[in-house]
Amino acid sequence: MNLFVQSYIVLFERDINALIKEISAYDSHGELWKIGGDLNNSGGNLALHLIGNLRHFFGNVLGETNYKRERHAEFKSVNVPKEEIISGLELALNDVIVTLEKLTESKLQSIYPVNVLGYEMTTAYFIGHLYGHLNYHLGQINYHRRLMV
Repeated sequence: MNLFVQSYIVLFERDINALIKEISAYDSHGELWKIGGDLNNSGGNLALHLIGNLRHFFGNVLGETNYKRERHAEFKSVNVPKEEIISGLELALNDVIVTLEKLTESKLQSIYPVNVLGYEMTTAYFIGHLYGHLNYHLGQINYHRRLMV
């Protein structure tokens, strides 16, 4: 396993576990789903979005898990229990790790199979994008949790 893959396994594991801690830290179910002011997305919806994103782009596209993403539901669902979100994050983490462990150097340097951002990029490049996306929303969830107390 190359250093790139080893590094991203450590980073995704660290930050998905941090996300699980953030979701667990919401004092109440209502706070997890609260929106208001300029905050249009709840912490719950952002977590569901990350689950769908990671399970789709890692699990389904690269890992061939047959995960079926319902992106609209990620932002429309409400009152999903905290335990279900945490379980989904654990499944996403598993999809990420199992998929990364299987990636060859050739696959990392090949063009990612889906043109997500409107231009071609290598799989390695897109993994970096997915990591940044995870952290962007992790920060939003942390901010949301502290504001909704």
